[in-house]
Amino acid sequence: MRKREFITLLGGAAAWPLAARAQQGERMRRVGVLMNLAADDLEVQPRHASFLQGLQQLGWGVGGSLQIDYRWGAGNADSIRKFAAELVALAPDVILADSIGAFAAKAATTTIPIVFITGEDPVRTGLVASLARPGGNLTGVNLLTGELTAKRLELLRELVPAATRVSVLVNPATTLGETTVRDVEPAARTMGLQIQVFNVSTSREIDAAFATFMRERPDAVLVGIDTFLNSRRVQLVNLAAYHRVPATFSNRGFAEVGGLMSYGSSIVDAWRQAGVYTGRILKGEKPADLPVVQASKFELVINHQTARMLGLTVPDKLLVAADEVIE
Repeated sequence: MRKREFITLLGGAAAWPLAARAQQGERMRRVGVLMNLAADDLEVQPRHASFLQGLQQLGWGVGGSLQIDYRWGAGNADSIRKFAAELVALAPDVILADSIGAFAAKAATTTIPIVFITGEDPVRTGLVASLARPGGNLTGVNLLTGELTAKRLELLRELVPAATRVSVLVNPATTLGETTVRDVEPAARTMGLQIQVFNVSTSREIDAAFATFMRERPDAVLVGIDTFLNSRRVQLVNLAAYHRVPATFSNRGFAEVGGLMSYGSSIVDAWRQAGVYTGRILKGEKPADLPVVQASKFELVINHQTARMLGLTVPDKLLVAADEVIE
């Protein structure tokens, strides 16, 4: 399938029947998808394919009948709230949502099951009562994104051993920004690194942060975790390359567009796990009884071409540990 055809299929408020042949007398099942991504984001296609794989593991989409209704917020919080209300009005059997979508959906319904994919501790943020027994109408997958910040800093230090000053970019508009700062500060002290935090929530502020880098010349940059920052990955990668500053990121999408290195949970695998949970709920299980899944697959991706451009020699230890080395 061509990318343009796929985007057309998923765009806007599209509804896609996974299998048109319903068994006689079988009720059409409906799933709502509420994401803060843009429909044409390059990461949508592999994630969605993995979600369908998870559904198919439970027999959905093969010989049955299932319709999926999509809403893409594209980084607009007002749109997410509006789309959450729209999906609830459709009375789907399950709603799949990212962190922002999950909060909007939770505010819109206390009865429709919601399966979330989040980068933060869902107990601390109030999505569920506990990991083992979520309670209520939500469960899902925790990417453990915040918990991996210290590891990302450690890997960056291995790749740039002479680094002493690291700039950290976070979005202050989300709790993930607070989580990143909270986790990176003690890790930096342990490694003897000085860090400087830059708050960025617009493209202009990202440009301004890198303009400051030109004057202060940090040894490396750690980019925080956030839907907005993910959506600006091309801008961030291009600025890091232009200013010739080594940078590390939270997911492989950055490395694939030229970022030096990424380390984090496999988001594609999380979508598969979310598909499995969605399928189980469609079969009658209750989200209150399904423990929150902790991510167990992590990916280290190194862009060797970018490393050479920056004059960096990637240690053999990292090359061996990497899940993928982009040449």
